[in-house]
Amino acid sequence: MPKALSPRRPRRQKQAQTGLPREIVAELRRVARPGRSDQAIGDLERAVTLLDRGDAKGAAAEATKAKRVASRSPAVREVLGLALYGQGRYQEALSEMQTYKRMTGRSDQNHIIADSLRATGRPDRVVPLAEEALAAPISTAAKAEAAVVAGSALADMGRFDQALALLRRVRTNDDVAGPEVLRVWYATADILARAGRRAEASREFRKILRHDPGAFDVAERLDQLG
Repeated sequence: MPKALSPRRPRRQKQAQTGLPREIVAELRRVARPGRSDQAIGDLERAVTLLDRGDAKGAAAEATKAKRVASRSPAVREVLGLALYGQGRYQEALSEMQTYKRMTGRSDQNHIIADSLRATGRPDRVVPLAEEALAAPISTAAKAEAAVVAGSALADMGRFDQALALLRRVRTNDDVAGPEVLRVWYATADILARAGRRAEASREFRKILRHDPGAFDVAERLDQLG
């Protein structure tokens, strides 16, 4: 398992909190095996609910059932990939997410693909995925996650300047900081500390504390930096 700069939080970007969006239901009715679309819808709904509750193992079991009857559904492959990733089953998650990407052409789960590659010993393949995500019309959160993973991979290889340059391509505002921005700042501070740039790392960690005093292990990291 790779070194985590901060807790991983798989992001789902399609499903509603209750039920499935109409376009996903329509997709399942279109691609499921004849007479099995209702089963696929129910299985996927249960998978999403369990994933929301943090039960990755249960979600994977339900999504696997959905895959048996609707393997050509990108939504099924995405949810199954997220559930496997949440269990630390990175090679299997990678397979599902790469299939999702091939089916849709989307880059919104590049961070999951990248982190799975990093976890399975292929950090050299991570940066192109982040570059693609940063240039794609996807959410800032997905861009930030991809940059964090790629920055971590570069730092693991001792390429600190490249890691920092990539992270700085995520636009942030010192006055406004959502969770994804805090994660970018944390990754930046961590890499600065690993590079021996202690004063700069301390400034970055303090920036996080101004927005969220309880974020990650920032207070502990600042104590360590003195």
